[in-house]
Amino acid sequence: MIAEIRIENLGVIEAVALVLEPGLVALTGETGAGKTMIVEAINLLVGARADATVVRPGAAEARVEGRFVVEGQEIVLTRVVPADGRSRAYVNGRLATVGQLAEIGERVVDLHGQHAHQSLLGAAAQRAALDAYGRVDLGPLSAVRAELTEIEANMAALGGDERTRAREIDLLRFQADEIEGASIAGPDEDVVLSEEEDLLADATAAREALWRAHEALAGEGGASDILGGAVAALAGRPGLTDLASRVREAQTLIQDLVGDLRDGAESAEEDPARLEAIRERRQLLSDLRRKYGDTLADVSRFGAVARDRLSELEGYEARTAELEGRRADALERLAVAQAEVKEARLRCTAPLSGAIMGHLASLAMPRAQVSIEVGGDAGESVAFLLAANPGAELQPLAKVASGGELARTMLALRLVLSQGPETLVFDEVDAGIGGEAAVAVGRALAGLGRSHQVLVVTHLPQVAAMASQHLAVRKEIRDDSTFASVGALTEDERAAELARMLSGDPGGEAALAHARVLLAARTD
Repeated sequence: MIAEIRIENLGVIEAVALVLEPGLVALTGETGAGKTMIVEAINLLVGARADATVVRPGAAEARVEGRFVVEGQEIVLTRVVPADGRSRAYVNGRLATVGQLAEIGERVVDLHGQHAHQSLLGAAAQRAALDAYGRVDLGPLSAVRAELTEIEANMAALGGDERTRAREIDLLRFQADEIEGASIAGPDEDVVLSEEEDLLADATAAREALWRAHEALAGEGGASDILGGAVAALAGRPGLTDLASRVREAQTLIQDLVGDLRDGAESAEEDPARLEAIRERRQLLSDLRRKYGDTLADVSRFGAVARDRLSELEGYEARTAELEGRRADALERLAVAQAEVKEARLRCTAPLSGAIMGHLASLAMPRAQVSIEVGGDAGESVAFLLAANPGAELQPLAKVASGGELARTMLALRLVLSQGPETLVFDEVDAGIGGEAAVAVGRALAGLGRSHQVLVVTHLPQVAAMASQHLAVRKEIRDDSTFASVGALTEDERAAELARMLSGDPGGEAALAHARVLLAARTD
C-alpha cells in the first residue's frame, strides 16, 4: 500500500505531504482544484511518461516521493521531472531507471480511469485473471512444455547437418587421441620432470657440491671428527650422561648424512640422452596445456569431455531416434494438455463475464455486455471485450473510450476477481452516474477496500461518504498564482465537504443533514 506521498511543484501543488490509510480513501475537491495532480503524482511514481508541462510555473523541477509498504517491507520511490531535461528516478535513494519504477509499480499499484497504468488491460493479465477465476490447472501443460524444451535442446546439442557433425567428430577424435596418446602420468608430471631436468642439467656442479659437503662432514678435522672428540670428552663424566647421549645422536645423524651425500655424489652422473628425453616430454606437455588447459589436470578433463562428446556423436543415429520418439510422445501429450486447458478456459468465460455484468448492472451500466474471447491451441489468446451501451460493438477493454465506463468495468473485474496489486486507484469511476447507482458504486468501492487500499477521485458525495479516510483538495489564489492544498478531514469537516458536494453550500442546514445521513449509512 501507499503509506505516504510527498509532492513538490507539480501543477498547482507547491508542496503537499499525505499519510494514507488502508481501506477506501476518497479524494474530493472542486473542479480544477488539483485532484488530478495527486493521481498524476502516483502515476509518475509507477513509471508513467513524464511531461515537463506538469512542472509548476517558475519552479526548476517537480518532485514526487512515495513510501510503499509491500509484504512488510518499505520501498521509497522518487521521480524528479525538471522543467528542462530528462526526468530522473530513484529507488530507496539510489538512481534507477523509469523501467525499474514501472516494474515495481506493476506489483504495488493499479490505476483505473483516464490513465494508462492498468494491469488488467494487458493480454497476459487477462489470461491470468481468467485462469484464477476458473482455477485452471496449468501444471500438466507447463510440465510437458518444459519436457519438450529439454528434448529439443538435446537434439540441437547433437550437432547440425551431417557434414558439420563429421567435422566435429574428426576434431574430437584428434583431440581425444592426442591427449590419451600422451599418457599423462599425473597432474604434477610436469613439475617432477622440471626438477629432474634441473638436476641433470647441472650434474657436474651438483656432484662437486655433494663431495665438498661430504668432505666437510667426513674429512680430516671435519664435523664427524669434531663430534667424536666431543663424545670422548664427555664419556664417563658424572652428571653429563644426557649431554653425552645427545652428542652421540648427533654423531650418528652426521654419519647417516655422510652416507647420503656420498651416494648422491656417486649417482650424480651426466646423462645427455635422459636430459633430451625429459625436454621433449616437457615440450609435449606444454603444447597440450597451451591447447587444452592451464594445468595437466585441465588437459585430462578436456580429454574426458571430448571422448564423451565423441561417443555421443558417434551414436547420433541411435540417440536421434530415441529423442525423436520422446518428442513425438511429448507432442501427443502436449496436444492433450492444450486441449484440456483451452476447454477449461472456455468453460469459465460465460460465468466470469456474467459475474462482471452483474456488478456492472449495479454500477449504472445495466445494459453493458461483456464477452471473453479465447483462441489459440491452449486458449492462450484471451481478450476481455466490452460493449458499454446497447447497439455498441464489443471491443477490447484497451479501446474503450470512456474513462468512467472503463473504470467501472475495472471495478467490476476487481470485485469478481479480488486480486491484483494491494493499492487500486480509481479516477472518473463515477462519471455520468448518480442516485442509487452512486450509492452502489460507493458500497462496491468500500467492499473492495476491505481487501485493498482503494484511492478514489470522486465528485459524488454518496461515494465519498463510504470512505474510511477522506482527503479534500482546496484551491486558493495568492498574488495572482494558484495554490492547492490537500488534507485529511475530521468528521465535522467531512460533513461540510459532503454538503458542498450535495448543494454547493458547505453550511446549508439541509445539505449538512443529508451529509450526516450519508456518513451514518457508512456503518449500516
